[in-house]
Amino acid sequence: QVQLVESGGGLVQAGGSLRLSCAASGRTFSTYGMAWFRQAPGKEREFVATISGGGELALYEDSVRGRFTISRDNAKNTVDLQMNSPKPEDTAVYYCAGVRYLSRWWRADEYDYWGQGTQVTVSS
Repeated sequence: QVQLVESGGGLVQAGGSLRLSCAASGRTFSTYGMAWFRQAPGKEREFVATISGGGELALYEDSVRGRFTISRDNAKNTVDLQMNSPKPEDTAVYYCAGVRYLSRWWRADEYDYWGQGTQVTVSS
């Protein structure tokens, strides 16, 4: 069982920066693929970024590639999302998610564990 707790959300101006963090419980964190998803009001939850267990592979949704960076520290059981140059359309609740074996990494229903979410609001 893995428990995930996000932090770092808040209000940020467009063009600024914000760093989200997700703390995970459990002794086998390095064996889990981790991801960030987001959900805006009235929209479905959508994939943002994912990272493999060892951190060697990171994949991004097209609209955030080059602006956001996902990283993990397996010694600390954390996975972060560095958001640079955010835009108003990035406003959403951001969720950390984990799965034992990454497969269809872009699909929310592939992930077994979820955090409670953290609100990110980008002002123009």
